[in-house]
Amino acid sequence: QVQLVESGGDSVQAGGSLVLSCAVFGYISGNHGNCGMGWYRQAPGKERELVSSTMKDGTTKDADSVKGRLTISQDNDKNMLYLQMNRLKTEDTAVYYCAAEIWKHYYYCEWKYWGQGTQVTVSS
Repeated sequence: QVQLVESGGDSVQAGGSLVLSCAVFGYISGNHGNCGMGWYRQAPGKERELVSSTMKDGTTKDADSVKGRLTISQDNDKNMLYLQMNRLKTEDTAVYYCAAEIWKHYYYCEWKYWGQGTQVTVSS
């Protein structure tokens, strides 16, 4: 059974930094081609959006709104996924979710597994 457990959410002032962590249990990346993991967020009244993702080959992709400020990384030996958050803005306030893809029908990647979320609040 796959389980993703986030931690590290907190309340910080604008301009501050945080590191979110995601402990990954039961997910075998070798079973899912080049599919990877990522961080989503959902602010009140808004849809969940992809913040940053990383594929198995190390390719990363960031939303335009976070480029240069939020950086995804992973430690495969420790089964951990991280999100380094710098120069935080009030608009970064949201619940952040760790997520993992599966290789659907050996053809495409699909977001399948989700953590419970961790709250990040940025005040001005």
